[in-house]
Amino acid sequence: MKKTTKKVKKGWGFDTQNIDKAVRPQDDFYRYANGTWLKNTKIPEVESRWGAFTMLRFNTEQQLKKLVKTTRNPLIRNVHASAMDMATRNKLGSKPLEPLRKTVRAAGSVPELLDIVARHHVLGVSGLFGSMIDQDSKDSTKYRLHLWQGGLGMPDRDYYLLDQPEQKRVRAAYGKHIEKLLMLAGHGKKHAAKAREVVMKIETKLAEASMRKEDTRDPEKTYHKLSTKQLQKLAPRINWPRYFALTHTKGLDTVIVGQPDFFTALTMLGEVSLEEWKIYIEWHLTNSLASVLSEKFIKENFWFYGTVMTGTKKMRPLWRRALGAVGGTVGYELGKEYVKAYFPPAAKRAMDQLVTDLFDVYEERMHQLDWMSPATKKKAVVKLRAMTRKIGYPTKWKGYKGLVLKKNDYFGNMLRSSEYEHKRETKKLKAPIDRTEWHMTPQTVNAYCNFGMNEIVFPAGILQWPFFDLLADAAINYAGIGTVIGHEMTHAFDDQGAKFDHKGNMKSWWADTDKKKFEHKGSLIKAQYDAYEVADGVKVNGQLTLGENIADLGGLVIGWDAYQKYLERNGRKVIDGLSPEERFFLGFAQMERELTRPEYQKMQVLTDPHSPAPFRINGPLANFEPFYKMFGVKKSDKLYKDPAKRAKIW
Repeated sequence: MKKTTKKVKKGWGFDTQNIDKAVRPQDDFYRYANGTWLKNTKIPEVESRWGAFTMLRFNTEQQLKKLVKTTRNPLIRNVHASAMDMATRNKLGSKPLEPLRKTVRAAGSVPELLDIVARHHVLGVSGLFGSMIDQDSKDSTKYRLHLWQGGLGMPDRDYYLLDQPEQKRVRAAYGKHIEKLLMLAGHGKKHAAKAREVVMKIETKLAEASMRKEDTRDPEKTYHKLSTKQLQKLAPRINWPRYFALTHTKGLDTVIVGQPDFFTALTMLGEVSLEEWKIYIEWHLTNSLASVLSEKFIKENFWFYGTVMTGTKKMRPLWRRALGAVGGTVGYELGKEYVKAYFPPAAKRAMDQLVTDLFDVYEERMHQLDWMSPATKKKAVVKLRAMTRKIGYPTKWKGYKGLVLKKNDYFGNMLRSSEYEHKRETKKLKAPIDRTEWHMTPQTVNAYCNFGMNEIVFPAGILQWPFFDLLADAAINYAGIGTVIGHEMTHAFDDQGAKFDHKGNMKSWWADTDKKKFEHKGSLIKAQYDAYEVADGVKVNGQLTLGENIADLGGLVIGWDAYQKYLERNGRKVIDGLSPEERFFLGFAQMERELTRPEYQKMQVLTDPHSPAPFRINGPLANFEPFYKMFGVKKSDKLYKDPAKRAKIW
């Protein structure tokens, strides 16, 4: 694969040749700004989508590849060598899996099998349900064990329950995948066919009991604090004290259950035969660990999760997969080296200043809101001022003392790493909240907002062109990373983030009238995105994507205002015949340009809280008055939206 993006060395950060002048900006600004690029670019065979984020991720991998080749760090070297050693992995085949499979087959009762499920959870193997350590949403000073629905091999309950063409296509392929993978593991065709029926039967029952994806993103609907005695009554088929002991969470008196109805439905543990449960558990063991076995297993796993689900034509080369293994095991060790090599102090200083500008602008806008009462405004400002900003890399690095990684034992490395991280997590239950912790490595091309910590986090990986570059025109930086920062800040005030106060506690701090006005504005965005059609009659889910759509609009508004402040301080200039405002909008559209395969696009709409790329640009712009003024958008234009239906939030 050729390197297709570059650092900004000449020019201002946007190639005007990418503009498609056959498209009117008032009708489809996304295609106007990116149309020629979209026409002339092909998705690499190893990718399901190709655009600003994925191209930057690939370029970051090129940087990491150099570091891995030259590092003296034994942990990085060993895990990388073991991942690259396909000769040994192919020779071993499914042998590394055998001891775990034999344990499943030897189980003499459902309680014994549940002990095995608990041990699998420690090893990072999915099955039946999920558990994790996180803050208590109503007491952000404490960590709690959270129990969550799970046990499915396909991405969402709808793939089991709906009979639309896409779900039927994926469901049929999943059945084939079950058979093929189990035959690779040594089972005969007859057993594999039976296993397909058993797995589909059990997973369909679990899907029927699962909460809808739109509801899982609502922290109020997924917060159910129970004593361990109440949990035992809720799901009596599981010996919970035993589960806690085996997963290093012994001594708990309280847990938080995300979906009580799902756990109530686990009465099916007494309704499905032991033999069928063993088939189901062995399937999840095999499917979860297929990617760390031999090439045959990897290819079959890729066929379903890559080709069927996302339309990707070819597997990524081994060197990229090996980098993923390093990042997943000792990512912060690699992160230290990445920061030293690619994140200079000047970039950190520039980012600190840009973030400060955005916070100042956000607070100014809060004071000017005409729909929020003074009492609620005051609390919103308190929350904004209390928000922690983490930029580039952690102040305290995660360590890996005691983790054993061998250069010739990839399977063992992956399991030991999972167990190591599981123990790291469970130790939190007896410790105070660590507000220095990061949940992304510095080399990650992404960002996040953490409601419980009331923090926004921007790893060094995303602080590169087309989001941020010290040599780029300020319009590109404010339209790129500026709107990304504004996006993450807005998450703290989106339809779900707004339920948390300045200390990270889920608590109502809104006046009732303000809350109703806010919800009305959200309903306008929901209706707008519900109308967007992707392909084959599949439409965007306005409720599922509501939080991200609110954040996209907030990011645009805040990034724009901050850029206007920059222009007041530094003056205006025309570049390539384009005004500062035109350059800002072009930079905004460039940030989301992306080609996607049809299969990936359908999966995204069905499962992802983010809208597809065109709507992440055209959607916010249709609500944004400066865009109307800049391009003279009229009632006859496609991006025009009736003023009464335009959402103006932050």
